[in-house]
Amino acid sequence: MNSLRVLQLHSNYIEYKPIKKEIDRAEETGKEPILLEEVVVLFTAVEKDDNETVAIQAIEETQNFLEKLEVNKILLYPYAHLSNNLAKPAVALKVIKTMEKYAKERGIETYRAPFGWNKKFTISIKGHPLAEQFRLIQPTEAQKEEKVSKALEAEEKMKSSWYILQPNGNLIPVEKYDFTGQENLESLTRYEISKTRASQQTPPHIRLMKKLQLVDYEPGSDPGNLRWYPKGRLIKSLIEQFVTNAMLEYGAMEVETPVMYDFHHPSLVDYLDRFPARQYILKSEDKDLFLRFAACFGQFLMLHDTQFSYRQLPLRIYELTRYSFRREKSGEITGLRRQRAFTMPDCHALCSNLKQMKNEFNIRFKLCMTVLQGFELEKEDYELAIRFTKDFYEENRDFIVSLVNEFRKPALIEMLKEKVLYWIMKWEFNVIDNQDKASALSTDQIDVENAKRYDITYVDENGDRQHPLILHCSPSGGVERCIYALLEKAYREQQKGKAPTLPLWLSPTQVRVIPVSDKFMKDAEEITKTINKSNIRVSFDDRPQTMQRKVREAETEWVNYVLVIGQKEKDSGIISVRDRLTGKIRKMKLAELVDEILKKTKGKPFKPLPLPEKLSKQPQFRG
Repeated sequence: MNSLRVLQLHSNYIEYKPIKKEIDRAEETGKEPILLEEVVVLFTAVEKDDNETVAIQAIEETQNFLEKLEVNKILLYPYAHLSNNLAKPAVALKVIKTMEKYAKERGIETYRAPFGWNKKFTISIKGHPLAEQFRLIQPTEAQKEEKVSKALEAEEKMKSSWYILQPNGNLIPVEKYDFTGQENLESLTRYEISKTRASQQTPPHIRLMKKLQLVDYEPGSDPGNLRWYPKGRLIKSLIEQFVTNAMLEYGAMEVETPVMYDFHHPSLVDYLDRFPARQYILKSEDKDLFLRFAACFGQFLMLHDTQFSYRQLPLRIYELTRYSFRREKSGEITGLRRQRAFTMPDCHALCSNLKQMKNEFNIRFKLCMTVLQGFELEKEDYELAIRFTKDFYEENRDFIVSLVNEFRKPALIEMLKEKVLYWIMKWEFNVIDNQDKASALSTDQIDVENAKRYDITYVDENGDRQHPLILHCSPSGGVERCIYALLEKAYREQQKGKAPTLPLWLSPTQVRVIPVSDKFMKDAEEITKTINKSNIRVSFDDRPQTMQRKVREAETEWVNYVLVIGQKEKDSGIISVRDRLTGKIRKMKLAELVDEILKKTKGKPFKPLPLPEKLSKQPQFRG
């Protein structure tokens, strides 16, 4: 099989000079020597049948490598000597230019040596184990045979108008709206109208998720699939439990459904063309299967076989999908913001009529704000976007305005000329990150197609079969994206001069106990055991390092409370507590600290420390 061949060298420097043209199609260039320092050089040979898809894949793989090295500079160096099955010069140049363009779009500092020249070069290569790598880039089967839904094609051609809807009901075209004091809403508006999803540089949360040893890319997979370290898995599982508890209290019934389905199932095949997502396709004996991109399939097939009447409506059904799969575009995959495998809380409600649906919609709207507030994401941290068809707006204007009034902030409006997908209205809470990219968290949709498509019916007051309206809600959005939002918020606080932190109930280590010297090791250990009995995540720094260094390291781990134990603390029973949130050193009794933490985390799920209590026993999780 043909492939793009890349010799990848992490270099101290490379100096090259064009000598003479080797082919008629050689690019025009000067002959002065070029010197680049601290650069990853990609000696690249393009083979027959290589195309732009492979070029993009090569840059994605390269960017993963760059992030491991904390380098962001590359030189694309055409190098025919790596293959005896070369593509024609015009094709090769097109592929290399695609690599250059895509790398720049991804925020990589990119240089390219001229194509078609004999060049003299001198290179100095780093000495670490990853400095020299040879890669064969081949298109995946999914890329070769990707099936794109009609909904994706329709979504790209969708005609709509954009407005800002104020809480008082005024609907103002975006071009006439004064965004003064509404900078995040302005960023959301620009982002949505442009429909550009690719990141131009590495978002801050990616550095933070690695630094805090939460989560990282999995080199044995692709950029859209992640490995979760113990601290990250703790945070993720606590959020999963919190959201699930909220859904059960709301009255939803939790179920579990398969992760793969028959691509040609009569109900599913039609829905696939109405849902704007790219699928992973699998071969299994004589069937084509696809990995689910939401919980809808399983829940709808289950509801088709469920007997219920108007008395059970609204009927609420919920699943936490671990995982949902979407084959996102290559350039859109970014850390925790967008993946190809993600955890999605997914709740559907079946309603008998429009009046019941509106009431349920309002309940869920408020519930989603409460869920985000549980993560300490307030309304100041996100913006509301509402999308609907023009017909629905004209018939239900007061209902839509009531949502914006409940939100008490202006909302971005996308008004569709006609129904393109399966819904007639949806809303989203969007966070704006430090690159002015918007990402949806909570969402709800009014679905007017799938009850008929899946033949889901209920028995009405007259004993007749009717199709319900269906609401699709994710109360938090993807769990990974919630963590992304928290890390981006923490970075923003750090830029303001504040100490970055996580909500106390989500912090992997809530308390760190540090002895002033070895003399107080046993005292520190006893305090640690006492705190641990109170369902508080506490660790004990027993390493042979200075107290000052231990305190600094606790700060870099975002530990909420740091307790320093010495003679004074032992004699008085009053402990010196470094409070990360206030930045102050507080004097308090141990019981007072325990009581404060338990009050702040009341009503939230708890899990014990996911690592050994003693720091000397804790491994370092870094890719």
